[in-house]
Amino acid sequence: MNNLLNVILLSIIPISELRGAIPLGILNGLSWELVFIVATISNIAIIPIIFLFLDYLHKHFSKSKYYKYVFNKLVNRTRKKIEHKIGTKWELPALLLLVAIPLPGTGAYTGTLAAWLFNIERKRALVTIMLGVLIAAIITTLVTLGAISFF
Repeated sequence: MNNLLNVILLSIIPISELRGAIPLGILNGLSWELVFIVATISNIAIIPIIFLFLDYLHKHFSKSKYYKYVFNKLVNRTRKKIEHKIGTKWELPALLLLVAIPLPGTGAYTGTLAAWLFNIERKRALVTIMLGVLIAAIITTLVTLGAISFF
């Protein structure tokens, strides 16, 4: 049960998300199917919470110099990755790839921030980010299982 809780916690924090949760859960002996489902659902569940934070609490936190510094750094990094696609037919595919490719600096947090920042229609953004999380979970699970079988 403790290992499963670790999977949930890693899935909802921005540093690791499911890119860290899935390998940890599988390496700790949990079934890959359970880890895949729990990590994916946990990572998807955080998306509306991030939107709520950005919609209602961000302005209050922006009064802190440290928060403003970190947030602006994230915004600048996110802008570089997707800004040139906003307003084009590639807007949603770019958002999908931003979330789906399981590399550092990508994932549900970055995708949600990008969607919020560029005012991408919320329902379409939610579906796109959720699909991106699902793809990232599939890739991460397959890579983890492949790496384990290699050794």
